[in-house]
Amino acid sequence: MGQNDKIQLFEDKRIRTAWDEEKEEWFFAVVDVIAVLTDSKDPAAYWRKLKQRMREEGNETVTNCHGLKMRAADGKKRLTDVADTEQLLRISQSIPSPKAEPFKMWLAQVGRERIEETIDPELTIERALETYQRKGYSREWINQRLQAIQVRKELTDEWDARSVQQGIEYAILTDEISRAWSGMTTRQYKRLKGLKK
Repeated sequence: MGQNDKIQLFEDKRIRTAWDEEKEEWFFAVVDVIAVLTDSKDPAAYWRKLKQRMREEGNETVTNCHGLKMRAADGKKRLTDVADTEQLLRISQSIPSPKAEPFKMWLAQVGRERIEETIDPELTIERALETYQRKGYSREWINQRLQAIQVRKELTDEWDARSVQQGIEYAILTDEISRAWSGMTTRQYKRLKGLKK
């Protein structure tokens, strides 16, 4: 786990984060997020009670939250419950607070969109195009990106036809391709470019 002392700001409130290099995933201090979403005077007590309630409801999210040493307000490193993005969104669904409502509404919207995309997969492509356009990418860049996705799909179809297993075998082959054009593994190249997901 790297960069354990990174701080993200949300409405001028600090949220401690850590980047897991191996999993390529961000982890967030749960009590910090609870402090932002609830304005609780004692976010740690709120989290203890919320964990208890979620367990009683049969929610496994809290079981999968693990502890990580993070710098506390007094400068000392203390074991702190952390959650990845998916866990954090699930936890926010259980917080009865007006500040959590935008997250809940967004999750409901994304859920609706995914259901629509299951019914009509072409919507996925249309949403991707809209997202790239909103981010300011040119039509030429978008077309090149779509072509790259198509080439990657053809490659993975070929791997599937040859019984290559998704996961580690895909990663090995992807690293070989990356090494051939850049002289580095995929992870090394991401590190060089400062890319995180």
